[in-house]
Amino acid sequence: MKKPTAAPRGKSPAKARRKSREELNQEARDRKRQKKHRGHVAGSRASGSAEAGGQGKQQQKDPRIGSKKPIALGVTDAPVIKQHKPKSEKPMLSPQAELEMLETDERLDALLERLEEGGTLNAEEQSWVDAKLDRIDELMQQLGLSYDDDEEEEEEGKEDMMRLLKGGN
Repeated sequence: MKKPTAAPRGKSPAKARRKSREELNQEARDRKRQKKHRGHVAGSRASGSAEAGGQGKQQQKDPRIGSKKPIALGVTDAPVIKQHKPKSEKPMLSPQAELEMLETDERLDALLERLEEGGTLNAEEQSWVDAKLDRIDELMQQLGLSYDDDEEEEEEGKEDMMRLLKGGN
């Protein structure tokens, strides 16, 4: 028994049917309509293609010039850049100015007078006076100044040297 097949194998495909004159005319009209609508819309230079022209100008611009970072033009609450502060809160003074300031310090004068009169100071006041006196000594050494007492001792030392040189006891 032979089995029927859906499509004949040995036969060539069926011939395409010929189109009528009416169908050919309609296809021609469609092709003509498609050809007619190629190209740009009328008046496109003045209105519709502003975006395309703007992009072309941006591409011609030199990309190396200018920053892309936005800049705030108005007053904003942007964080303020912190400036470097010196370690000490008091302004830096020259050694001469600092020495003059310490010599005219009223608190230091009052505490030294109390000590000369035989009064006592608490630990905090005593440490403050010692620190100020040490600073005065450092500044005087930096400036090359000396105490009046040192001059007297030097004169006595010179007199002692003179006695020794002369051969006296």
